Amino acid sequence: MSKYLTYEERLEIEAGLKQNLSFGEIGRQIGKDRTTIAKEIKKHSNERKSGYSGWPYNACRHRSGCKLKAVCAKDQCRRPATAYCKLCSYCNDLCPDFEEEVCSYRFKPPYVCNGCTQYSKCTLKKTIYDAGDAHIAFSKNISEARSGILSSESELSRLNTLISPLIKNGQSVHQIYASHVNELMCSEKTIYNYIDACLFDVRNIDLPRKVKYRPRYKKPEFKVDKGCRIGRNYNDFQAFVEKYPDLPIVQMDSVIGSRGGKVLLTIHFVETSLMLAYLRDANTSQSVIDIFSGISKTLGKENFKKLFPVILTDNGSEFSNPKAIEYGSDGLLQIKIFYCDPSSPHQKGAIEVNHELIRRILPKGTSFDLLTQGDISLVMNHVNSYKRKKLNNRSPYQTFSFYYGEDLLHQLGCSPVAAEDIILKPKLLKK
Repeated sequence: MSKYLTYEERLEIEAGLKQNLSFGEIGRQIGKDRTTIAKEIKKHSNERKSGYSGWPYNACRHRSGCKLKAVCAKDQCRRPATAYCKLCSYCNDLCPDFEEEVCSYRFKPPYVCNGCTQYSKCTLKKTIYDAGDAHIAFSKNISEARSGILSSESELSRLNTLISPLIKNGQSVHQIYASHVNELMCSEKTIYNYIDACLFDVRNIDLPRKVKYRPRYKKPEFKVDKGCRIGRNYNDFQAFVEKYPDLPIVQMDSVIGSRGGKVLLTIHFVETSLMLAYLRDANTSQSVIDIFSGISKTLGKENFKKLFPVILTDNGSEFSNPKAIEYGSDGLLQIKIFYCDPSSPHQKGAIEVNHELIRRILPKGTSFDLLTQGDISLVMNHVNSYKRKKLNNRSPYQTFSFYYGEDLLHQLGCSPVAAEDIILKPKLLKK
């Protein structure tokens, strides 16, 4: 018998809530403990902003006696035929006198409005338990939890130190596993999965027999420990920026060359549009940490904190060890790192747009293996000298220099390029 709730049991929970049954009574009907019912409702209930027939959502305390008209400008009104603004669904967003009224019954058992007698007459924010939505959310969570690879940075580093040198000496994974089974503490298949996910210094090309085989199934998605995202999601980022609006924002991402080859770490200063790029041998977390350690030593502690107060990045595995970047060698917090929502590159749109300039010189699919950091610095000097309309026809180099001084630019390895000499074509690196 499965320990998880079935869809039919969730339907019974929803029906019980509409009948105002207690958690204990619902649990007895489906053979589950009352705490299981309470946790299910708290975890899978959703907030809804809905009204009822003829009345839109309106959570203002003054809604019953309100007679305000033309809260928004007449030329911007979306419902000009409405007699009073309280009948408009945009009222709460635009009215300066808005004071939200919150129903206290939502914060005590049963925590939802399914069985409320005033449901059909309420225009406040509601909390609803829907069996269909709950089962879909549950199924998605279970699927994600059972897919991919889950391992800590320290464990991956330990395995890499043991396995990669032996593979480079020509040994097979089976030979390594047979000789070090007690040290590895994982299966032979797991080692292959880690190599597939490019987590080690070696790649599939280093396994002479494996490269001859055609993949027989879709490779599992690599997934890092999600614990590093706690307190660092996009909502946390927005709250932090709202609390400290004057802090400059830095966005961070990776630019991939050919599969399994060298990659770039890009760092974009949103306010000035200046971008730095660093060449890395592999797309690993340690390579990102090493780059930031080098920047910190070059700039000094004070300048480093001034330039990198808050960083927004995506959910790539290479950014899965934020604490190693956030804390300095003295153990004190120096910067804050936050993550975008999954599959939401628009949340760091500034760096994504700037990548288009890099791709003019290094088109997608171009291998970075034969490039040096000097080549990448040359590319970025041309990109950073390219004038932008949003910067009042100044280049990112000029704008950054105005805010922070040219000495910092020289420490970061940046140099200006004359306008007539700027080249944003692949031929830049073929001279």
